[in-house]
Amino acid sequence: MAVPKMKSQTWKKVWPYAAAVGTLLLIWQVAAFFLPPYLLPGVPTVLERLAAGITEPEFLTSLKESLFRLIIGYPSACLLGGLLGLLAGLSRGFAVYLRSLIAILQSIPPITWIPFLIILFGFGNVPIITVIIIASFFPMALSVMNATEGINRTHLEVAKVLGATKGQLLRKVYLPETLPSFITGAQVAFGNAWRSLIASEMVGGASSGLGFSIKFAGEVAQMTDVLLYIVIIGMIAAFFDHVVLEWLKRRVLKWRYIEGAK
Repeated sequence: MAVPKMKSQTWKKVWPYAAAVGTLLLIWQVAAFFLPPYLLPGVPTVLERLAAGITEPEFLTSLKESLFRLIIGYPSACLLGGLLGLLAGLSRGFAVYLRSLIAILQSIPPITWIPFLIILFGFGNVPIITVIIIASFFPMALSVMNATEGINRTHLEVAKVLGATKGQLLRKVYLPETLPSFITGAQVAFGNAWRSLIASEMVGGASSGLGFSIKFAGEVAQMTDVLLYIVIIGMIAAFFDHVVLEWLKRRVLKWRYIEGAK
């Protein structure tokens, strides 16, 4: 009986995503019936191009460059945002300062930093990685900061009565209680990081990457390749968000899912 139940639970999780993907593909294909192929290629044409394109050296190079920038920038922002968010829980003055700083800088779209960073560092990885860090830092820091403000005061007072130092408060009280918010912040930050990565590569911060490839395909009016890279960008984002980060959340917050299953 356990196997059918497990299959039923898996299907309940998978079918909404399958339905969403099917809906988008259906709308795309219906629209393709009313437009010429050079403007909007149909789903089979793009999927056929996808099957051939994922083995091409140019595509593999673009994918490698984009993932390299993401792997450097995104975790750096998560660690920095999480650390500063935790420190804000130890100092009310620092919390007000950090929140004010974020409020000012968050109003500036991350992509607008690209011209400034290119002038400072030149073309290449540094401007793009910096933009990724800027974009994904804010949701992470705010998520952890908000969690520190909601920590059970009784736990804090008991720890202080027992003689806990600030470092011990950080490790034994703040860190465990803000962990769920850290994971949530990481998921939100990933969306910002991925969008900023692609946008930065498109704007002109690099001569390679998925964003550069889709921009080049658009400039030469290769609509099949444009749609190909849109599909690839969406697939990679969905994989990281719904598979990698969900797996990480279930591993780190295993106790929550065990309780929910009872």
